[in-house]
Amino acid sequence: MTHTVHARIAGALVMIGFGSIGRGTLPLIERHIGFDRGQFTVIEPSDEFAHLLHQRDIRHLQVALTAENFAEVLRPLFPEGRGMIVNLSVDVDSIELMKLAQEIGVQYIDTVVEPWPGFYFGSTLPNAERTNYPLRERVRDLGKAYVGGPTAVSCCGANPGMVSWLLKEALLRLAADTGVAADPRTREGWAGLMQGLGVKGIHIAERDTQVSARPKPAGVFVNTWSVDGLLSEGYQPAELGWGTHEKSLPPQGHAFEHGPGYAIWIDRPGADTRVRSWCPDVGQQYGLVITHNEALSIPDYYTVWDGADALYRPTCHYAYHPSNDAILSLYEMNGAGQRQPESHILTVEEITAGGDDLGVFLYGHAKGAMWYGSRLSCEEARRLAPWQNATGMQVTSAVLAAMVWAAENPKEGFVEADEMDHVRCLEVQRPYLGRIECHYTDWTPLQNRINRFAEDRDEDDPWQFTNFLAV
Repeated sequence: MTHTVHARIAGALVMIGFGSIGRGTLPLIERHIGFDRGQFTVIEPSDEFAHLLHQRDIRHLQVALTAENFAEVLRPLFPEGRGMIVNLSVDVDSIELMKLAQEIGVQYIDTVVEPWPGFYFGSTLPNAERTNYPLRERVRDLGKAYVGGPTAVSCCGANPGMVSWLLKEALLRLAADTGVAADPRTREGWAGLMQGLGVKGIHIAERDTQVSARPKPAGVFVNTWSVDGLLSEGYQPAELGWGTHEKSLPPQGHAFEHGPGYAIWIDRPGADTRVRSWCPDVGQQYGLVITHNEALSIPDYYTVWDGADALYRPTCHYAYHPSNDAILSLYEMNGAGQRQPESHILTVEEITAGGDDLGVFLYGHAKGAMWYGSRLSCEEARRLAPWQNATGMQVTSAVLAAMVWAAENPKEGFVEADEMDHVRCLEVQRPYLGRIECHYTDWTPLQNRINRFAEDRDEDDPWQFTNFLAV
């Protein structure tokens, strides 16, 4: 099969991290990115999968990047001052890498704003400072110093990343289905469209149904993607963009005391904070309010301003139902009060059925609620490319799209997925997303309560966050 080469990397290509996402991204790069194999380096401290790189004549630099050595390791890899860094690692400070990339003159991509070790666990920082809000504000402030510099794409995987592109398609679909003329060309135009459509909020609504034939062993944390990644973000405080329609903060909810104030945080782990949400097939489900950058970037991007006053802003947060094995693993870990001694990521061969539904759930508009997103089975993911499951492929194909966009737009400075060309990015990514589907529903979070217990409810407005929260 022949594959379209969408873009070429001039100079060196460096991938940091070769875990499940790095391995899944590699064959997509080989198919769709032109590069000099002699200038492709993968930095990964483990040698477990080094044979895959050696088979492809790709250099493996077996070293762990630290605050002390990252610059001296990376600088010599770009002797011409050209190329791209694709950061798919954990425990490597994204902001420090972004600054170095600007100094060297190379493009940069990551899927999360990652700090050095000590931020997620065992930190002495107050909980408000362990959220993504201050991390994102640091990146946005840094971007102001490098306007027009080498493109640095911050937080671009499936989510954050792809979901921001799907949201724009969803808004255009909702406008067409409700007879609203829409041709937004600017941030202000997109924000005005969302306001005009009456969208009160957005869930990044995901359901991972992938299963293994082997039951989860006791004492092992099992997941379909990075265990370290899930635990790092899952044990930050729950965090969400806060809409202008909301009447009151949730229990243990706090506004931020600095910055633009487009978000709030809840003083409990996101992996232990549940909301009522909705996905195709299963319908109503619980989701976890795990903090993600899109829960911040989307409400910030879609705010309608009147001078310094926010006239309109949607509520936005992740509502994630991981695989059943991951749910059991979280339950076991929370009960024990400590992490399991072993971790295991289900391999492509171990997953016997299921898939991943990942989309945007827009609510409060004229048609009630709408889910729009990617529905990808594990079988299809395996057919599409090697070393993939459904969850991983939604991420790796988004990384590919970000690489293409950055190569085609090399001097855009610091950008997030909301600011990129969603049409071009989805054109690159769509062949790997399975079915893109739109589902309307009359469900609201006030429906389907088993018995009646004392709880906060707002009968006047079903779309208040208090009706979603199911702590």
